[in-house]
Amino acid sequence: MATNRTFTMLKPDAVEKGHIGAILEKITASGFRIVALKLTQMTTADAKAFYAVHKERPFYGELVDYMTRGPIVAAILEKDNAVEDFRTLIGATNPAEAAEGTIRKLYAASIGENAVHGSDSDDNAAIEGAFHFSGRDMF
Repeated sequence: MATNRTFTMLKPDAVEKGHIGAILEKITASGFRIVALKLTQMTTADAKAFYAVHKERPFYGELVDYMTRGPIVAAILEKDNAVEDFRTLIGATNPAEAAEGTIRKLYAASIGENAVHGSDSDDNAAIEGAFHFSGRDMF
């Protein structure tokens, strides 16, 4: 059964380029309610732990470096069918292949700097949200 929460991060490239407000507006205009939100910076240990699933992949080191180079915005979003609907809203990982009007089509520069993360399953949404927020941080 699908849950009604998902996790997202606005990645360092989106924050550096000043897209926080525009992306959050697109998210809320699409019917998502923000239940937790913070501006933070991941440490190397944080990024290694968060992306441990990719540890054996050739891009892992670059991913850790990228995700620690500047602040991110972490958020938990709520909406019916949240994970699937948010994945549709953000678009394909490669912005060149993303549908028109998606967050990545509008704000991502490349596959590597793709502006936003969205959980790929209900289980991962819960794990990723708990990585960044305690229960008392959600409203």
